[in-house]
Amino acid sequence: MYQVGELVLYGSTGVCRVEEVREQNFPTTGEKRLYYILRALYEDCVISAPVDSDKVFIRPIITKDEAERIILDMPKAEVTIYHSRVPKELTEQYETVLKHYDCGALVGLTKSIYAKKLSLQEQKRKFGTVDERFLKRAENLLFGELAAALEIPRDQVQDYIESKLAAV
Repeated sequence: MYQVGELVLYGSTGVCRVEEVREQNFPTTGEKRLYYILRALYEDCVISAPVDSDKVFIRPIITKDEAERIILDMPKAEVTIYHSRVPKELTEQYETVLKHYDCGALVGLTKSIYAKKLSLQEQKRKFGTVDERFLKRAENLLFGELAAALEIPRDQVQDYIESKLAAV
């Protein structure tokens, strides 16, 4: 069970702080359940999630050491560019990666979509809206968790990564 004040990754919402753990009663059923009250760090929302639910992914955020390792391993991340003229197929491929909520996988996905963007620009072709949307989602999840782990503002993550990789 997570403790009040702990930072967790909550599904596609991203990093949240556990604000409270409380029991909620449901008078119509007589049921009592424990709930996490989560406040998103990078969105303006509060979430009430059952402690015992397995419907939404929740885990502790990575440590500062893990964040540093992920950054240093970024140049080695595999780039697999996904192409499809069918937006649904592309969406399914990207969703499969996102559902793991793994920083390493997010690095690979972000690098892959960005490489696709550069390739299309060189060919003077349009970058698709599905690609753009998933690039933004992957970056938001990745940069949000790195920022929280490194205890820096999210808008400084890109510069932090660049400075770390330039020093290697």
